[in-house]
Amino acid sequence: MSQNPQTNDPKLEAYLKKAAIRDHRSEHLFRRVLHILERLIATITIIALVGALGFEVFRMFTSGLGYFSDVNSMLHHLLLIVVGLEFVRMLIDTTPSNILEVLTVAITRHVVLTHDDPWSNLACIACIAGLFAIRRFLIRRSELKEELVEWE
Repeated sequence: MSQNPQTNDPKLEAYLKKAAIRDHRSEHLFRRVLHILERLIATITIIALVGALGFEVFRMFTSGLGYFSDVNSMLHHLLLIVVGLEFVRMLIDTTPSNILEVLTVAITRHVVLTHDDPWSNLACIACIAGLFAIRRFLIRRSELKEELVEWE
């Protein structure tokens, strides 16, 4: 079936068909390259996060009890690693559920670590409530585990 119903020219129809096939192939190639780049970025991020976690564990044992005296710094570093791991999970498996979890963890980290004014904390809590409402009311259960970017 041709894309333009008013044309009866076989050369034009053949050209349009070839162009459609070429567009499909280039789109498939771009999706594949982007998927590979996402995996590469996820791998590099995991390596960096494992290194950061190893450095934190090393600092725990070499600093002694002084490391635990600054709880805010310790939480900052460890929760940053957790947010990074959630980000990697989102890169590997791009589902609405994972995206909402990354946003929830990042906002929760901000609430726990920063001691801003009460209005900022209230805004963060409202954002978290909004994310839960989005998950509950705007995303169907079948879409929660469905990958957003599908490629062949």
